[in-house]
Amino acid sequence: GRSKPRRVGRPLMERRKSRLTPLFFLLIALFLAIAQGAKAQPSTEEVLSAVVRVDAEVPANARTAGFLGQQRSGSGVVIDKRGHILTIGYLVMEAHTVIVSTASGKQLTATVIASDSRSGVALLRLKEPLNVTPIRFGESAGLKERTEAIIASGSTMAPLQPTLVTSRRTFAGYWEYLLEDAIFTAPPHPQYAGAALIGKDGKLLGIGSLLVNDALPGRKALAGNMFVPINELKPILADLLQYQSLIHI
Repeated sequence: GRSKPRRVGRPLMERRKSRLTPLFFLLIALFLAIAQGAKAQPSTEEVLSAVVRVDAEVPANARTAGFLGQQRSGSGVVIDKRGHILTIGYLVMEAHTVIVSTASGKQLTATVIASDSRSGVALLRLKEPLNVTPIRFGESAGLKERTEAIIASGSTMAPLQPTLVTSRRTFAGYWEYLLEDAIFTAPPHPQYAGAALIGKDGKLLGIGSLLVNDALPGRKALAGNMFVPINELKPILADLLQYQSLIHI
């Protein structure tokens, strides 16, 4: 079925502390160490530090204000040491103010420097780089169904959540948006917008886009998330960084 971005008009307020137990974080750490050569893999802390919160403010007269809201909140992923952050495009579309917050509470102003309407992602640039380890890109092309992964968000209420890849298939949105090999996962993560899909090796596999009710074809009302595969970004990343301006393909 066809889906559209879930309305993100209200900020995702964080009114209570995370209830995640130390045992949960231990399990996540073990998950990231499963791959062979675990000593070379990033730690749980490094992965979490690379995922930040993104808050965007959009003018009332903006074209997307009516259906995406003026106040939008989600996540982004630090991809280099120059202050560039990858997120989902609708989160920052037409925004005049974008604030990035780290897990430690540090806040920085960001600028939307590029967007790609085909993949649906956007790039932000901070005025000053964050002192964190950037997340490395994985290989989403070989990601198969029933593969375990982790969803990481910039929310303190739900920073990490185990998930399962339920299907890989074409996704076509009514707003002329097409992904040839979108990643569908379940169970759904509540803070999916711009969240990072992380593999067992600690590498980035996708960027969170949607909350869907057809995560598994043939099953009615199986809620889950849709992620933009990171391989969609690889061929265009150099151009997005080079021009440092809005790009529509």
